Amino acid sequence: MRLFVSIDLDDDLTEAVAGIQERFADASGLSFTDPAQAHVTLKFLGDTDSERVPEITDAIAEAVDDVDFGPFEAEFGGLGVFPSLDYISVVWLGVRDGSQAMTLLHEAIEPRVYDLGFEPEEHDFTPHVTLARMEHAGGKELVQEVVRESDPTVGPMAVDQVRLTESELTADGPVYSTVETFDL
Repeated sequence: MRLFVSIDLDDDLTEAVAGIQERFADASGLSFTDPAQAHVTLKFLGDTDSERVPEITDAIAEAVDDVDFGPFEAEFGGLGVFPSLDYISVVWLGVRDGSQAMTLLHEAIEPRVYDLGFEPEEHDFTPHVTLARMEHAGGKELVQEVVRESDPTVGPMAVDQVRLTESELTADGPVYSTVETFDL
């Protein structure tokens, strides 16, 4: 199983996410994510033996309980790239409100799954929704221009749960399914 911990965007925001992706439609080299599967990854676990799911769900449940806050409001907007505008591998939508709560969730989950043998993140956590991956730099200048010159707002949503999600890689792209949900 290929697993990650996520906050999934509401279906109500799917159309707005697709609208943001349209701004990059003419940029060659981009592979767009499915707006219906838009999410913030709190922790990528990777390939995992299915027998480990119970210990992982216990660790996530403990982390969610430890952050000790209930549902919160998040607002999505703004654009960015990883790692930099000079070398783009990922185009993302930012989190304007709610990023602190998402960071606290990440910081609670990270040491618990590390204790289970999962690798720590190699970079600082930046809450974001991946819009596209850049496969080649053909459309780099257009991506740079859109990121520099636009500051879109996708909208708000209530965040009331965290999910353990399985990602099955297919020829048509990843297919996500929820393994477990954790209420805030």
